[in-house]
Amino acid sequence: MSILSCSPLSVVNNVETNPISPTFSMLIAPLETQLPHLTRLVSRSNRPLEFTFSHQVRALVYYHTEACTSGQDLLQAAHADPFVHALMVPDTGLGESTFYEANAQRGSQQMVELVERRAKQASKRLKIAYPELGPLVALDGSLIQACLSMRWAEYSSTQRKAKAHVGFDLNYGIPRRMALTEGTGAERPFVSTLLEPGDTGVLDRGYVDYQRFDAWIDEGKHFVVRIRKNAHREVLEHRPIPQGTALFFFAKVRLGDDTHRMQHPLFLVGFKSRGKIYWVATDRADLSAEQIGFIFSLRWEIETFFAWWKRHLDVYHLLSRNPHGVLLQLLAGLVTYLLLVLYFHQRYGERPSIRRVREMRRHIRQEVAIAYLPVHHIDIEQLICLCVCLLCCHAPVSYTHLRAHETLRYLVCRLLLEK
Repeated sequence: MSILSCSPLSVVNNVETNPISPTFSMLIAPLETQLPHLTRLVSRSNRPLEFTFSHQVRALVYYHTEACTSGQDLLQAAHADPFVHALMVPDTGLGESTFYEANAQRGSQQMVELVERRAKQASKRLKIAYPELGPLVALDGSLIQACLSMRWAEYSSTQRKAKAHVGFDLNYGIPRRMALTEGTGAERPFVSTLLEPGDTGVLDRGYVDYQRFDAWIDEGKHFVVRIRKNAHREVLEHRPIPQGTALFFFAKVRLGDDTHRMQHPLFLVGFKSRGKIYWVATDRADLSAEQIGFIFSLRWEIETFFAWWKRHLDVYHLLSRNPHGVLLQLLAGLVTYLLLVLYFHQRYGERPSIRRVREMRRHIRQEVAIAYLPVHHIDIEQLICLCVCLLCCHAPVSYTHLRAHETLRYLVCRLLLEK
């Protein structure tokens, strides 16, 4: 049984909600169905794990949801806020060293599985955008600012950066997979791991590699990729160009020169947009020229996702400096985004927006504040007086209404009789 199933934050059969914060309970409810199916996190010593992966993932989801600025910020909240304490601190307590060590050394395998399971679950609930185009996955890398002590994140002599390689499902608008390298890491080797057979990868010029193109085709993985304007090509067959469009070239070609020539033919489209000329190639023979150009235009959605994700979920505030910890935190950021997608879709039928995120944060804080309000005891006289004030439609009763030698009890009885 998952630890969430016995916590005050759990949702049982999607019916009961957390009395402290129903909003946050609804947000993390989909995790409950996934945690029991993940690879079990086993202790490396004779002592059982107290800060389990369930505590860990809930802490990281809260970290990104509330846009905490540091690990100390999160730990101070866990110390001062009973809600956060119940969320991430086990019964035996949680020390700083335990929290940072757990993020730096364990949980990445479970988090990878969680991202893939959450993406599949979201795709079953969301509406597919382009069913006639098949599975479309935009691939790109995004730089994550690092500190100079992170020597593994090589970028330049004066800067350190890591690079997140993400596969973004264009049909559902959600991230599916992610890999991490140093800032100068190549992007092309990750296409085979981020794409599944039958997927169509939407790629920019940085992914051009004729040898890999042939390998991807042999693996059953398709692509729509922008190539350089001076790329060598041999025209095998010209195809008709639709009139009244920005297209000016459409042909079946073979890319490469005598030393680096592709084995498989491709279909090349040339079009002009906003004053720029684009050359886009694909191995898919079932697409028209307009569809090829349209698919490549969808690649901008992954850039929009990167900008929103990094800005509003604060993935720049790293909790760890080693590769495992950075990967774990970025994966937790993807899990949080997927939870937001399902939450806003279920509640409002909308995509995530910063307006809705701020509204959700206000709801969580208000619910927690109300849940922990101190209870004031009211004596019988105050209760009767309050009832009289609610029953009477006249001006509010004040102590000036008291007659000489009249007590509050007699005042209440007199007003009831007069009413």
